[in-house]
Amino acid sequence: MWGNDIALGPGKVDLIKHIQNSGSILRAARAMNMSYMRAWKLLKTMENCFKRPLVRKSRGGRGGGNAQLTEAGQKALALYEKMENECLNAATKTWETLVRELK
Repeated sequence: MWGNDIALGPGKVDLIKHIQNSGSILRAARAMNMSYMRAWKLLKTMENCFKRPLVRKSRGGRGGGNAQLTEAGQKALALYEKMENECLNAATKTWETLVRELK
């Protein structure tokens, strides 16, 4: 969270991963079955929370636009993934104990 906004979370991370892989906000949105406008708004929310832009964008035209993660975007993605792995590793023993309680 940053103020009242969610700066980064699983859905937003998926969006920037799709942008990274496709090179396009539109193609990322389509891959996630969301509208371009929804993807754009999510990206703007993220970028309003971070000090530096996460995605470098160029306007489209007949061939479409281009988008790629900036250094700040790559760093945010890497840190989020590291944090997620650390959380999963920390919860492993508790998860295993909980699973033993299931039928």
